[in-house]
Amino acid sequence: MRFRDFDWLLIGVALLIAVIGIAEIHSATIGSKFASVWVRQVYYLLAGVLLLVVMSQIDYKLILESSPWLYVISVAGLIGVLVVGQAIFHSRRWIPVAGAHLQVSEFVKLVIIVVVARFCGEARLNLAWRDVLSVSALVAVPAGLVLLEPDLGTALTYIPVAVVGLWLGGLRWRQLGWLTLAAALMLPVAWHGLHPYQKARLEGFMQPQSDPLGSGYQVLQSKIAVGAGGVWGQGMAQGSQTRGEFLPVPHTDFIFAAFSEEYGFVGALVLLGLYLLLLMRLIQNAQLAPDRSAGMVVMGVVAVLAFHVLVNVGMVVGLMPVAGIPLPLMSSGGSSLLFTFAALGLVMNIRMARFVN
Repeated sequence: MRFRDFDWLLIGVALLIAVIGIAEIHSATIGSKFASVWVRQVYYLLAGVLLLVVMSQIDYKLILESSPWLYVISVAGLIGVLVVGQAIFHSRRWIPVAGAHLQVSEFVKLVIIVVVARFCGEARLNLAWRDVLSVSALVAVPAGLVLLEPDLGTALTYIPVAVVGLWLGGLRWRQLGWLTLAAALMLPVAWHGLHPYQKARLEGFMQPQSDPLGSGYQVLQSKIAVGAGGVWGQGMAQGSQTRGEFLPVPHTDFIFAAFSEEYGFVGALVLLGLYLLLLMRLIQNAQLAPDRSAGMVVMGVVAVLAFHVLVNVGMVVGLMPVAGIPLPLMSSGGSSLLFTFAALGLVMNIRMARFVN
């Protein structure tokens, strides 16, 4: 193990955000039925660090070569979730493992990143339409299975991986234009395929004031919490919206709202700065990757994490519809945290390959 070759700044930033997340989970859930969730998050963090070390020691070239088998296993796993997965809140997304609930679709993200990177890395610099359609199909199959759970938010996180892979693989502007047009034409079909609660979320995003106690409740309370933080915040465990339990699930999807209420604009700016530093270090590692496919793997990780941050923060401040997408490293949830550290471990693996003679 060559720990000296790790990107310790990248790991340090990730750990700092995760620790801030645990502190905020504890602060946001004091006195509620979720008061012990932060302890479980500590265990997930420790498991995540162990997973990072393990992933850093498995040759990334072996992972790329095994990507077809990993893809088949992932699709089979998603089918298994639909058949035997545990239903929670009318969604079948989790499989019970050793007392925990693992969300298979989270780990499938890493497989999609590897599969797209291998395909686009080995393709010609100017992608043909068959290449574009092949990548689209590779991502559409697991995304479709995740939609059946139903989990629109996670399914959407697969799309930026395909977009970044195709772009770096040599997608032409004309092809991008046709794909954009096709996506726009599919919107009416997609709308009719949404579940009633998903339609209500979109309607609540467009006009939250029309149903302040229903579809618009989450967005309105989240915006109130963010605004209540002011410049310096109300202090740890002192947020009026969070402590009053007006803010829904403050330890999961809306943890950024709870954090902003407690630490204000300054705290939110510092947190977003940490995310920016994390993404910039990842991009730097992608630029120094030993080969094209390896660089695309790292950029796939960048695409997923950046998408998560943009959508989560956007929905908290009312700029995006509520999509059930967690804030990386911050939101409570083991599967998301484990995926992130597994992805960072793969990045460390690629980084260390630069130092191999």
